[in-house]
Amino acid sequence: MLVALLSAFLGGLILNLMPCVFPIISLKAFGLARQGGDPRQMRREGLAFLGGTLLAMLALAGTLIALRAGGQAVGWGFQLQSPLVVALLVLVLLGSALNLAGLFEFGLGLQRMGQTMDGKDGLLGAALTGALAVVVATPCAGPFMASAIGFALVQPPLAALAIFAALGAGVAAPFTALSFSPALARRLPKPGAWMTTLKHALAFPMLAAAAWLLWVLAQQTGSAGLALMLGCALLLAFSCWIYGMAQRRTMSGRPARALHSVAALGAVAIAALFAMPGGALQAPAALAPTQASAAPVSDKPVPWSPEAVAKAQAAGHAVFVDFSAEWCLTCKVNEKAVLSTAAFKSAIADTGTTYMMADSTNYDARIEQAMMQLGRSGLPLYLVYPAKGGDPVILPQVLDTKTATDALRKASGKKV
Repeated sequence: MLVALLSAFLGGLILNLMPCVFPIISLKAFGLARQGGDPRQMRREGLAFLGGTLLAMLALAGTLIALRAGGQAVGWGFQLQSPLVVALLVLVLLGSALNLAGLFEFGLGLQRMGQTMDGKDGLLGAALTGALAVVVATPCAGPFMASAIGFALVQPPLAALAIFAALGAGVAAPFTALSFSPALARRLPKPGAWMTTLKHALAFPMLAAAAWLLWVLAQQTGSAGLALMLGCALLLAFSCWIYGMAQRRTMSGRPARALHSVAALGAVAIAALFAMPGGALQAPAALAPTQASAAPVSDKPVPWSPEAVAKAQAAGHAVFVDFSAEWCLTCKVNEKAVLSTAAFKSAIADTGTTYMMADSTNYDARIEQAMMQLGRSGLPLYLVYPAKGGDPVILPQVLDTKTATDALRKASGKKV
C-alpha cells in the first residue's frame, strides 16, 4: 500500500511535466506573479489550489469506483470518452482564454459583495484552477501512474480513494510548495502594467488546448459534432463580449440590463444546442471488429479483438496491440516518435508480427474489460503476444524504438 501511495504521488508530480497540464501551469504561474510576493496570500492560494485538486481527484475517483462497482468497465480518463464532456471542456477552456484575453472579467460581482475571490486567481479561483488541472490531466499517463491506478482499482473503496488522493497531492505539490517558499516570494516581480500583457499572452495556451479538444471531438462525432461545437464556440465568444460590455457599463454607473439579458440568452442558446435532439454530440455506434488475416499484410494496424489475437497466435505470428485513443497525448507522442518510424515498421515486417489497434477514443466495453483483466486502467497500453502462444508482455507507457523492436524480435523468435 505504501509503495502504491508513493507511486501515485510521483505519478502526480510527473503529470506537471506533461503537455496536458501546460495550459493550467500558465494560470498557476500568473496567480503567483499577481500576488507580488505577498507571502500570506500566496500560502492561502496554495492551500486553496491543493484543496481544489484533491476534491476534484476524489470526485473523479469516486465516480470511477462507483461505475466499476456497478459493473461498468471504465478506466482512467473515462470521462473523455464522452463527447459531451469533451464539448463542455472546450467551452470551459475557451471561456478561460477569453477571460485572460480581457474580453470580460470573472468575479467582479463577488468582489463588490466582499467575497474572498480576487478575479481568477483568488481563493475560489485557485480551487477551481486545481479542479481544472485534474480534469485536463487525464489524457496523460506517465511513469508510476499505471501501476498505482491499477492497484487502486482492485482495493477497497477507502484504500482506492487514498491512492487517488496521493495522485492529486502530487499534481498540486509543486504549486503548493512554491506558494510556501519565502525565497520565491522575494524573487517575484512586483505587480504592474506588465501583468496585463502577461495575462493576455497566457490566453493562447488555453486556446491551443481548446483547439486540441475540438479536434478530439471531431474524431469522436464526425462533422456533425464539429459543426455544433463551432456554433457553440461562436455563441460563447459573442456572449462573453456582450457580458464584458455590460460589466464596463455597470462599473461606470450606467444601466446594462439589456446587455446582461442578451448575454444570458446566448448561454441559453448554447444549452439548447447541447440538448437538441439528433445526437450530434453522441459517438457513432461501434462497428463489429473485422476478422484479422492469419498473416500480416502491412505495417498498418488492423482492429483488435481477442479472437483476432488468438487467430494470429494460432497461425504462428507474434501480435503487437496498441491500446490508444485520440484524446491520449502520450499515445500520440509515442505514435509519432516510435510507432510511425521506419525502424518500427521494418521490425513489424521482418518479424511477421500482426499489428493491432484497440481504439478507446469512444467507450468500448471489450477494450476496457481487457485492460481490467491485465490490471491496467490508463492509456497508453502496449502488449506484445508471443508467436508460440502465452500471456502478453506489457511494454512501458513511455515507449522507445529499441524497447519496442527488441520486444517484437523476442516474441517472434526471429533474429533479424
